[in-house]
Amino acid sequence: MSAANNLECEGKVALITGASRGIGAAIAERLAEAGAKVAVAARTLDPDPKYDGSVSETVARIRAAGGTAIGVQSDISKGEDRARMVQETVDQLGPVDILVNNAAVTFLLPIDTFPKKRFDLMFEVQVWAPYELTQLVLPGMRANGAGWILNITSRAGVHPQGPPFQQLFKDGGWTVYGMVKAALDRFTTAAAPELYDANIAVNSLAPWDNVVTPGAGAHDLVDGFAIEDISLMAEAALALCSGDPKQLTGGIEYSQPLLARLQRRPPVR
Repeated sequence: MSAANNLECEGKVALITGASRGIGAAIAERLAEAGAKVAVAARTLDPDPKYDGSVSETVARIRAAGGTAIGVQSDISKGEDRARMVQETVDQLGPVDILVNNAAVTFLLPIDTFPKKRFDLMFEVQVWAPYELTQLVLPGMRANGAGWILNITSRAGVHPQGPPFQQLFKDGGWTVYGMVKAALDRFTTAAAPELYDANIAVNSLAPWDNVVTPGAGAHDLVDGFAIEDISLMAEAALALCSGDPKQLTGGIEYSQPLLARLQRRPPVR
């Protein structure tokens, strides 16, 4: 079975964080293709030689393809930026129906030398920010009678098995990264039942294999790992952001198994 109706998100407003590049940009473009009005949020507003991708470039691609998008420059580590990001989205597009918490900051260091400043930043961006953004969009979702919240996670959140332990976990500096992703997954599985009667779906989604993105490459997160095409994450995200909130909620999902279970695949380009 191919991808479902291209307008699965018609009329919906979607806010995607960390959408200047990589998985966030791919999800923003796929939701726009499916009819959503998309707010593209990230720190890098305009092209910068120091970075690969920007908010304005993602917005331009969506508009060139016939979609509706706005750009919102924001530093998700700052509470005032989070509040402004949601308000600008509501003012320009309407109440948020779909929230994709994709923004992340990652440091891979051993326990012995991990500084509190970086520890706090990782938890601020990848745990508290998704939680607070959920608080900020809930009134609009409740008023609309439905909503979809998607937290982008990682298989690193799964507890390492052992002994013996994989060498990756023994010397890779993955402890804090795994902690924030595990916390995000626990938020997902707790929020889903709490919001179930409000018809609001809450899910986590991770790549099954690694996805080559500018951020992953900067941290050597793809070297030596199996790779999957970024379109699989975008298609899986669309499925979770358009499915029946009474049926498709509370999951810690992985791109390829989810698409296989739902019998769908990305559209042929």
